[in-house]
Amino acid sequence: MRFTYCPHCGKKLVKKEIGDEGLVPWCEGCRMPLFDIPDTCVIVLAVNEYGEAALLRQGYVSKDSYVCVAGHIKLGETAEKSAAREVEEEIGLPVEHIVYIGSYAYEKRELLMLGYLARVKKAALRLSGEVDRAEWFPLSEAASKTRRGSIAMQLIEDCAAYLQAD
Repeated sequence: MRFTYCPHCGKKLVKKEIGDEGLVPWCEGCRMPLFDIPDTCVIVLAVNEYGEAALLRQGYVSKDSYVCVAGHIKLGETAEKSAAREVEEEIGLPVEHIVYIGSYAYEKRELLMLGYLARVKKAALRLSGEVDRAEWFPLSEAASKTRRGSIAMQLIEDCAAYLQAD
């Protein structure tokens, strides 16, 4: 979220130099900075006991590439609960164990994506209405199914490194 007006008093913000933060939105009325806030989301790689990753296609994201499960964190929900909820909602699998892998900035959409590895049991994937297709892929092939340089690709590579080190 990018502030143009102060959410406290309604005054139009100006740019002000603040220490080593550089120019930031500043409210003259409240005498305070209002830093831009990214929306916080989760992105999750679901991996089964056979080392396969569940990837999905969503037409509104890409017609050509697969993506990982992802979604917004709801108010009152932890990131871990959100990650497990999204896996269950989008591909119909309960999460047995979840591990935080890292954070990924998606500047184009002003998102901060918290990346997780979710351990699930292999089962038929039950898709939500927002998922067009989903498949199991060997983890070694999963990154090649995503768009090169995408956050999904980065998460898959990071999860593979985590699993090798474990």
